Amino acid sequence: MSRVFPFAPKVGTKKGAIQNINFQYNVRAENRIQTTDSLFFKKEMFDEARIGALHSIPITTNFKVFKYFSMSTSVNFEENWTYNTINKYQNEDGDIITEDLTGFDRFYTYNFSTSIGTTVYGLFNFKKEGKDPKIQAIRHVIRPSISYNINPAFDQYYDSFEVIDADGTTKEEYTRFQGSIFGTPNQNFSSSLGISVGNNFEAKVRDKDSTATEPKKVILLNNLNFATSYNFAADSLRWSPLRVSGGTSILNDKMSINFGATLDPYALDNNNRRVDQFNIDNGGSLFRLTSANLNMNYTISSKAFDGSGDQENDAAIQESIRSGGRADDLFGRPEDFADRRLTDEDDDDDKNKAMSELYNYKIPWSLRLAYAVNYSNSTRQNEISSHSLMFSGDVELSPRWTVGASSGYDIKNQGFTLTQLRFERDLLSWRLNFSWVPFGTYNSWNFFVGIKSNLLKDLKYDKRRQRDQQL
Repeated sequence: MSRVFPFAPKVGTKKGAIQNINFQYNVRAENRIQTTDSLFFKKEMFDEARIGALHSIPITTNFKVFKYFSMSTSVNFEENWTYNTINKYQNEDGDIITEDLTGFDRFYTYNFSTSIGTTVYGLFNFKKEGKDPKIQAIRHVIRPSISYNINPAFDQYYDSFEVIDADGTTKEEYTRFQGSIFGTPNQNFSSSLGISVGNNFEAKVRDKDSTATEPKKVILLNNLNFATSYNFAADSLRWSPLRVSGGTSILNDKMSINFGATLDPYALDNNNRRVDQFNIDNGGSLFRLTSANLNMNYTISSKAFDGSGDQENDAAIQESIRSGGRADDLFGRPEDFADRRLTDEDDDDDKNKAMSELYNYKIPWSLRLAYAVNYSNSTRQNEISSHSLMFSGDVELSPRWTVGASSGYDIKNQGFTLTQLRFERDLLSWRLNFSWVPFGTYNSWNFFVGIKSNLLKDLKYDKRRQRDQQL
C-alpha cells in the first residue's frame, strides 16, 4: 500500500512530528511445495506444502529539533501467519521427536528505532590580500549522527521440554514456529546506541584557465566515515568494533579509490579469543587493526577521446551490486541474459543510422581495470588474505556485434582469476548471447537467444554447460 500521511494538512507543507507521521502496509504470502517427479500433481505432493503470510506496518516520522538537528523515529509491527508449526518432545527411547503440525497459527513482533543528526560546515580560507595561492580554501563537511534501536525478546512464543540424559534432567527450549517460512520470533533482547560521523573534504584551487573567474572545485575525499555502536543489553563486549571507510576519485573521476578498516577496542587472550578487557588496558594500543581493504578501479573508453563523455550503464553490474556482489570483476563480469533485455534502451534507430555510414574507422571500446587487496588480523594471523589485479573490456566490432573478456591475476595465490569470454549479437527484435569460461574450476558456457520484447520474453532458447560436479 502506498505511504499514507493521516495528519498531513490538505494544503501547504508538512511541519512537526505529528504532521509527518506516515505508515505503509505490506503483505507477502507464499505457498511452497517441494516434491519429486513421481508425486507430481498427486495428493502427496500437497501434503508437504508450507503456507505463510507476513504482514508489516512501518510507522515513521521526522522533524526538526533545536532548529539545526533532524530527528526521525520509526516503529515497525509485523505479524506472521503460518499453517506449519512443530512440537518437540523426548520419547521413551530417549530420542528427541519433532512432530509437524498443520493448522493456522500466528505471532507478532515489533521494534523501535530513532536517530538524530545534523550537518556542520567548516571553511579553511588560505587566500590572503595580495596573494593568490594555488589552494585557496578547503571545505570540511561533518555529519554526526546518533541512533538508538531496541528489539524486544518475545519469550512468550517459546516452550521447553525435559530431556533426560546421562548428566541428569535438563530443559531444552524451542519455538513451535520453527516451521514458519518467514522466520521465528526474536528471543534475544537488544538495546543498542549507534554513533556515526561522516566527513567530506573539498578544495578550491586556482584554475589553470586564466580566463576563469571562479576557482575550480576539487574533491579531496568523497567520504570518510566512522561508525560504532554500544549494546546496553549485552553482558560483555558491549562496544562494537570501530568501522572506518572512505573513498575518493582522481584522474577526472576515471579512477575511484575506496578503503576501509576495522578497529577492535577489545584484547585477545592466549587462545586468540576476544575478552571483555580493553586492548589498551592489556598493554596494547587503543585499537587492534583486525581487517583492512583497498580497492581501486579505473575506467576508460573510446568515448573519452571523441568528446562524447564516458558514461556507461552496465545493468548487469548494477544488479550484481544491489544483490551484494562486486563491481570490480574479481569473479568475472556478471551476466544475466534474460534480464538484460528489460533494461536496454531502444537504440535501434541510432544503430541503423550508424550502419548506413562507414564504420571501420571508429570501433567503440571500453576497458576497466581493478586492483583489490584485503588484510586480515582478527586472530593475530597478520596476513594478506587476498590480493588481485583484474581487467574487463568490450569491443564493438560492428553496430550489432560485441565481444568482451574478463580476467585477472591473483597475486597472493599466483594464478589467473576466473577468465570469461563474451559474445553478443543484436538481432533487432532478438538478442543472442554467448558466455564462455574456458578453463579453471568454474569451466562452463552459456548460450541464450530470445526476444527483447517484455511481452514475449518467454520465447527464448537457453542452454548452458555447468562446471563439473565434484564430490
